[in-house]
Amino acid sequence: MAVGDPVFVDTNVLIYASRPAAAQHSSARAALARLRVDASPLWLSLQVLREYLAAATRPQPSGPALRMAAAIADVERFRTGFNVVEDSPETFDRLLQLLAGHPGGGKQVHDANLVATMLGHGIMRVLTYNEADLRRFDGLIEIIVP
Repeated sequence: MAVGDPVFVDTNVLIYASRPAAAQHSSARAALARLRVDASPLWLSLQVLREYLAAATRPQPSGPALRMAAAIADVERFRTGFNVVEDSPETFDRLLQLLAGHPGGGKQVHDANLVATMLGHGIMRVLTYNEADLRRFDGLIEIIVP
């Protein structure tokens, strides 16, 4: 993949980038800044924004839960600072195909849906700390670890 290619940003990167006490805070912010300098369009999905709301409003190892108003303010900031894509019926069809070809269940369905969303929008790279969760999609996407 070339500099300037679009990159999908996973929820965990947003959590760490917005939590100064997180051990990964500096690396998450640096990775996002580096991609912006490279002119790589940064993408999120509505699923990522929902996951952020859920994760940010429960206690984290890096700090207490955010109040919902603060988490909503973060999401509004993300909506203006990133490109945001939505799921579609085609995304759901692609999800079913991915699950049939890359076995997994439970929370792995959420990861597969991220990949289905990415593929449906021509986004082939993902910035994530959850490399192990997405490794089963090697060959379909490129994983970037901050």
